[in-house]
Amino acid sequence: MTVEITTDPPEDSRDAAEAEVLATVVAAESVLSKRFGARIQLGDPEDLGGSDRSVVLRVKVAASPFSLPRTLAVKRYVPTGAAPRDSWVREAVSYQMFNALAAEDRMCPELFAHDGEAGLLVMEDLGRAPTLADKLHGTDSRAAEAALLSWARSLGRLHATTAGREADFDALLRRLNPPTNKDPLSEDGPIAIADLPRLLLAEFGVATSDEVIGHAAGTLNLLDAARHRAFSPSDTCPDNNLITSRGVRFLDFEGGCVRNMMFDAAAIAVPFPSCWCAFALPPGMIEAMIAAWRAEVTAMWPDLAEDSVLLPRLLDAHLFWVWLATWRHLTHPSAERVGSRHSGPTPDQGPLLAARWTGLATAAHRGGADHIAEHAIAVARGLRARFGDTPLPLYPAFSS
Repeated sequence: MTVEITTDPPEDSRDAAEAEVLATVVAAESVLSKRFGARIQLGDPEDLGGSDRSVVLRVKVAASPFSLPRTLAVKRYVPTGAAPRDSWVREAVSYQMFNALAAEDRMCPELFAHDGEAGLLVMEDLGRAPTLADKLHGTDSRAAEAALLSWARSLGRLHATTAGREADFDALLRRLNPPTNKDPLSEDGPIAIADLPRLLLAEFGVATSDEVIGHAAGTLNLLDAARHRAFSPSDTCPDNNLITSRGVRFLDFEGGCVRNMMFDAAAIAVPFPSCWCAFALPPGMIEAMIAAWRAEVTAMWPDLAEDSVLLPRLLDAHLFWVWLATWRHLTHPSAERVGSRHSGPTPDQGPLLAARWTGLATAAHRGGADHIAEHAIAVARGLRARFGDTPLPLYPAFSS
């Protein structure tokens, strides 16, 4: 079962949105003029989506004494109760780091200008390329499969390209007043790991053994692990990945950071754990995606070619994500939707959570962690008892 979200904003909301668009264009003109030392005029703003926290536009360069692209992408963080300063810092630093790389290694838009006071980023416009979400919600299964494999390979190449750049990233952070927690996962992660056993018992009557609790607590070691660290886009939701003629381009670095890349690898295995609108993938697809990612990262980390090295770490990150996603749903059931303008089909959250715990059970059995597998099966059973035994539907591209 899926739910279609549609919105028809009232007139006062439309007026407010138009005011935010105008303010964003004016701010972008000011920042660009300061950056290049001459007046630059922008026009014909086109809303590219954004969120409740930000306005994202495509604008035409109407007048400029410099050789700028015909169009630019502009993102402005708007003042909210969530205080988006940390998100702006992470995103600005992420794009600055990629600007320093060779053009062929820059797997995201080029950053032209930024301003912390205005909460603004002016970037390369990557055009009207489809997102990974467009492919998955389309009708061509082969195109969707090719897009998924290309995304997984590109994620691996992004990790390999940014290995060893944490010091550079940290130096850029210090210039912009770094957030309290460089990695967003370190904010909710420890709380979720500690609190979920209580919630599972209260909500579903599922007890968590000391062995499972100890294993889950041990996954927090990945947050500080010194090995296998690289840049992470943080939010791997399919909407944030463009499938262009030059390959996959990653967008939306509001949580961008350098961390253990096993969290991103496990985001393939779950899949898309930070995305509340995720559907199921066909059998064998996840394994093929992991293999594509692995083929890219082993050039930089040869030890990951060994199952004895990769699989235990991948399982730990997989467990971490499933616990965190479940805790977030049980404690903040609508939080995943806050700040998002996603308007496509979405699955019921009960089947989605049950599918994630079933996938964890499968991965744990494969990795010889039977205590995790048995617990995951019990939680999945409890979820189905509460929400029904409806299976999670496949993405539309694979369901016809």
